[in-house]
Amino acid sequence: MAIKKDGDFVTFTQFIQDEQKKYPGVSGRFSWMMSGVALATRMIGSYIRRAGLIDVWGEHGTTNVQGEVVKKLDIMANDALKRTLGYRGNVGIIASEEDNEPRVLQEVDEEDSYIVMFDPLDGSSNIDVNVSVGTIFTVFKNPPAVVGAEQSVLQPGAKQVAAGYVLYGSSTVLVYTAGSGTHMFTLDPQFGTYLLTRENIQMPKHAPQYSVNEAYSHTFPEGYRRYLDWVKLQDSPIYSSRYVGSLVADFHRILIKGGVYMYPPTSNDPQGKLRLMYECNPLAFIAEQAGGLATAGDQRIMDIKPTDVHERVPFIIGSQTNVEEVLRYAAPKQTAGV
Repeated sequence: MAIKKDGDFVTFTQFIQDEQKKYPGVSGRFSWMMSGVALATRMIGSYIRRAGLIDVWGEHGTTNVQGEVVKKLDIMANDALKRTLGYRGNVGIIASEEDNEPRVLQEVDEEDSYIVMFDPLDGSSNIDVNVSVGTIFTVFKNPPAVVGAEQSVLQPGAKQVAAGYVLYGSSTVLVYTAGSGTHMFTLDPQFGTYLLTRENIQMPKHAPQYSVNEAYSHTFPEGYRRYLDWVKLQDSPIYSSRYVGSLVADFHRILIKGGVYMYPPTSNDPQGKLRLMYECNPLAFIAEQAGGLATAGDQRIMDIKPTDVHERVPFIIGSQTNVEEVLRYAAPKQTAGV
């Protein structure tokens, strides 16, 4: 249910403006920038709902920098974000998971210049079968003294200013953090605006659920295989497996219900499969603000210093106790509280 404050519903933009008031000297341009993200996701949601009517199912006929087949909706989602953010004067650099390299929008030396990075349509391989997909985004400060777009964006996740995702499901929800808790907004289709529906989400400390593509378990390192053997032997409580194959959908369930999601290294992808900058960092920020943990197995996700904008890493994220259970098998030398 939408939350009211002083008798009024709280929109996403109003929420950000209220948060800005806590920091003296902050301009209102941050909320203007974030309104561009919100607008783009409303456009993307509209494309998805009408996909079968406007002939945008299927493949575009190209591959992206990741070597993945690009869907028509990938292109449309990417364009929507680049167009809306391009009109925001305080966005200095944008970087998309679909593009080869970051793009400088404007040379700015102002203190409130930002970098916005995004995965425009996560899980797009599922789009043709009507499975929930999402958009992931993160915001960094644009360091004025750094020369070059790629060097500017290569910042550890601990320096994120804000992060979020939008899940296009039975309803469209936007989950957001700027370092003061994790909050959820639901799109009101009647008025076309996101309204605050859950404030200060706290992930359960433990839940008997895990999410992983077990079809690849024979390619996982031994520690992960031993963890999977262990959970199947538990009878109090019995663990359940829940895996959609769309990262945003899988993580959203973990955020609300608890449990653990993992994408281990494999023999084919020994460095991991998921993108640090576009997927892991923003979700890690959200999880930690909700009381969860996120790790690459050998270190906290947000402590990793990236060397490439498309760097991939192993990924374990979820409820604190669940993540620690995985680490006991997968990385026994890593201490709790990663």
